[in-house]
Amino acid sequence: MPGPGLIQEYEAAISARLPARIGDELAGGLDDTYRSYLDQGLSPDAAARAAVAEFGDPQTVIAAFTRSSPSRRLARQLLVIGPAVGACWAAVLIASRAWIWPVPILVRVLAGVALIAIIATLVTAAFARRYLLARRAAAAACSGLAAVDTLAVIVVLVSVPSVRWPVLLALPASALRAGFIARAIRSALIV
Repeated sequence: MPGPGLIQEYEAAISARLPARIGDELAGGLDDTYRSYLDQGLSPDAAARAAVAEFGDPQTVIAAFTRSSPSRRLARQLLVIGPAVGACWAAVLIASRAWIWPVPILVRVLAGVALIAIIATLVTAAFARRYLLARRAAAAACSGLAAVDTLAVIVVLVSVPSVRWPVLLALPASALRAGFIARAIRSALIV
């Protein structure tokens, strides 16, 4: 497809797979490059081909943006932080003898399934090959982590009769993770 049609096809490919803000920036740059080649005396067809060649294959550009996605980076950081926070909460549960708490088995199973689902969603976000999938998965995982941390804090504060040393580790660990998510979420998810 020659001329401006080639530019529009390129822009459509980019905008379908990247957030609007990034797609708009790329489209603006591509249009500027196209106009620059027109100003140098190239025909519309030659200017379009030269502009697209300078920008590179749309799939390569999309893949590069996806690899450097803030959502993927956030998910990977949370996967690194997660085991430390989880170990703190495991220590609380062990020290508090959580297995004797009057919690129905269904609730225990649902909590385990929710935690596994959150981890799977983080893994999906961390290794997604599509930008928008990484962003959506990271958003879901961050929401899930916020809910799990909030629930853990509430349950332990209500269920643990006296403050034990693991609680003094687990509460700040969850608070630090929540703060980290709050700081990172704007750049990772609101793009």
